[in-house]
Amino acid sequence: MGQVFSDASKKEDNGELLSSFTECFKNIKSVSTIISPETIHSIEQHLKNGNIQGATSTIRDALENIDNVPINIAVTGESGAGKSSFINALREVGDDERDAAEVGVVETTMKITSYKHPKFETLIIWDLPGVGTLKFPPKEYLKKVEFQKYDFFIIASATRFTRHEIELAKAITMMNKNYYFVRTKVDFDIDNEKKCKPRTFDREKILEQIRKSYLDTFHENQIGKPQIFLISNHNLSDYDFPSLVDILIKDLPAQKRHNFMLSLPNITEAAIQMKYNASKQFIWLEALKEGVLATIPALKSLSDSDVQKLEASLNHYRALFGVDDKSLELIAKDCQVPVEKLKEKLKSHSLLTKKENETLGEKLFKCLEKFLSVSGGFVATGLYFGKMFYFHYLFLNTVIEDAKVLLREACQE
Repeated sequence: MGQVFSDASKKEDNGELLSSFTECFKNIKSVSTIISPETIHSIEQHLKNGNIQGATSTIRDALENIDNVPINIAVTGESGAGKSSFINALREVGDDERDAAEVGVVETTMKITSYKHPKFETLIIWDLPGVGTLKFPPKEYLKKVEFQKYDFFIIASATRFTRHEIELAKAITMMNKNYYFVRTKVDFDIDNEKKCKPRTFDREKILEQIRKSYLDTFHENQIGKPQIFLISNHNLSDYDFPSLVDILIKDLPAQKRHNFMLSLPNITEAAIQMKYNASKQFIWLEALKEGVLATIPALKSLSDSDVQKLEASLNHYRALFGVDDKSLELIAKDCQVPVEKLKEKLKSHSLLTKKENETLGEKLFKCLEKFLSVSGGFVATGLYFGKMFYFHYLFLNTVIEDAKVLLREACQE
């Protein structure tokens, strides 16, 4: 969609565009932006110089990079460390599903195995054999697992970290890579303590004791700036998993954050909001890339092609945020309620239903006008985009509220 600027107003419009762009990214924490500070600066300079083509070209390259850049996560640990369940939890795949990482009481990882995320093919989680096994001795471990291709390493244990794993962490640091010690199955420890010592049971005190024992070991072995994340593979919202996610996002390069954040399960409202912020940045950049109009676009009818694209977009957001039909069936099964009862509480599923003698386009425009009257949408930024991007913004905001509703329903159960 082209831009409509008069020569007299072009400089003024470019100034508004620059200030709006700067304001948008100023309000986003640097650890949460999906484009690098260098890219942000480059776009700002292009806009400052009135070079709209240069700005859109930079944005186009950044968005293509976000879509295509690979994310490789390595998970290693001894037999029984809970690696497979951890990988399945990250991928939101049940342990008994067809493409799940194999879970067992005996060593199931005898070779390097890759697992693609079901929603993001560029995100791959690698299940690595434990260091010190017969085929993967310590001295050859990093070379054999091709350490250079991983963005970071998760070193998992359900008991204590071995000498080999501690030495592995040191070696990873020397290779300028990041590692994270993860203590799995902490919920088992809590349950056992509660059963054995019901009168004196103190959950936080036990967690602190577990954490301190590991930190003491790390200090003794001269691990610099040690951290330990206590997690439950079957209850990610509890314990330290949210803190682990925050650290991973902060440490990842900016262009890899978008897909990584959107790949994460909706374990808390904060997690849903984080995914929303990433999606909103992407929509904003897509809209800017396609072109900005000097006036609010007339909200007219939609072509059949437009409606088909919007249907696909809405279904895309529903799948990303876990409010699609497949996800609802799983949630309804876990909560032991009919699917239709869940749908009654959601808004996104009715966006594509219309009344008699009403076209779907007319229905969507009514929803959009109502949404803009309340939120202002992109109008609040001082920029006015093509009508299709207003719909994307409407869909995203509707779906995120549905995701929060479902999370509350699951928590009540």
